[in-house]
Amino acid sequence: MDTILIVDDNQAVCNALSLMLELNGYQTLTCLSPEVALELVQLHDIALVVQDMNFTQDTTSGEEGVSLFYALRQSQPQLPIVLLTAWTQLEVAVELVKEGAADYMGKPWDDAKLLTSVGNLISLHALTKANAKLSRVDNQRMAVIKDADLCGIVFSSGAMQRCVDLALQIARSDVSVLVTGPNGAGKDKLADIIHANSNLKHKPFIKVNIGALPMELLEAELFGAEAGAFTGATKTRIGRFEAADGGTLFLDEIGNLPLSGQVKLLRVLQTGEFERLGSHQTRKVNVRVISATNADLIKDIQAGRFREDLFYRLNVIELALPALNERKDDVIPLVSHFIGADYSLNKHTRQTLEAHHWPGNVRELENACKRAVILAESSCLTSDDFGLLNLSGSAKSLTHAAIVHSVTVAKEADSATNKPALAKPERPTAIDEKADIKAALGNHKGVIARVAKSLGLSRQALYRRMEKYGIEK
Repeated sequence: MDTILIVDDNQAVCNALSLMLELNGYQTLTCLSPEVALELVQLHDIALVVQDMNFTQDTTSGEEGVSLFYALRQSQPQLPIVLLTAWTQLEVAVELVKEGAADYMGKPWDDAKLLTSVGNLISLHALTKANAKLSRVDNQRMAVIKDADLCGIVFSSGAMQRCVDLALQIARSDVSVLVTGPNGAGKDKLADIIHANSNLKHKPFIKVNIGALPMELLEAELFGAEAGAFTGATKTRIGRFEAADGGTLFLDEIGNLPLSGQVKLLRVLQTGEFERLGSHQTRKVNVRVISATNADLIKDIQAGRFREDLFYRLNVIELALPALNERKDDVIPLVSHFIGADYSLNKHTRQTLEAHHWPGNVRELENACKRAVILAESSCLTSDDFGLLNLSGSAKSLTHAAIVHSVTVAKEADSATNKPALAKPERPTAIDEKADIKAALGNHKGVIARVAKSLGLSRQALYRRMEKYGIEK
């Protein structure tokens, strides 16, 4: 409840104002002198002051009110002050409004007018305080970001900004973090940021993609194995936990860890202890674990595929990364980063890129950019270069497999039209390459983009070969 301070040497005035304001939902404090008013402002959270202009009997100059006003302003510059004036001090009140007084009322006051003014001023004061707080927080955040290592991450959206802010905040602790989000969205990049801005940034940072390892080798990879522990183990293997001792271990696709490995992982998180496969010797490490998954671990727990106790050990703090289609403002900055300064986008291409759903997230976007650079006929990239077709207002893109297929088809089409190509079943000799490049330059009148496309090369690769063989455009 907002508190209003009433300052008037007339107790009857204080009582009348207090009763009116309290009947309308406000809390009030009253006092009869400027000295007490200044003390109350220091002791209480005051939302607004209603002050008289004279506090000594038979005084009408308003100087006491002026002094109180300036003292209050010096103490709390943003505090709204409403002046109660007799007509003899009206000019003085107007001057104080110019100096920052919120409003002035003549005596006797109009209840409705005063209540309207008080309501508006308190709302405005609350908004000003909230904005000031946000500004301080924003300034603090910008200071943190300025000094932070963002590991080259590219973003522009508010959603990604919140993720980065949280990652930087999490980095300062040593708790376990679970990064969730779809495949290809950039979970590993957030793990990089957490480690790079932690107290462990100069310690080992070991990454393990659990989804890419065969099940039979997972435990050996994580915890190590003695020679002879299993077929093919001809020497002692140091596990990832030992390698990360004192630093950070990033476990990607943690949902793929089998239950046997989950038991051992839980033990390491609880005690730091484990044994290598084939060994009875207990080892101890101190490792911060960051894990990531695109799976719904709650459903996996319900299905018996994931241990609930391990989930809560890993998920001390969850960092949820949204899909790329939920942060459209990141699309064009990412494209600009991937295609480099040599290429540009027209308005239509930008709109098509932003409209596409990007089910493969940043990974799909990066592949589309690679395709565009390879197939571009000019430095201004089109939707076709990216494999995007604007069909009935919706964007459709090629998958990675389709991108590879399209490049293959382009090369085969060139071969069908007797265009020379470097990609041959047998490795071409330097003489063949030089001849092919010269022929292609002649066929395409020296247009490098078309020459590179016909040869199945990027423009940079073509330039390197031309320099190598001494071929001038």
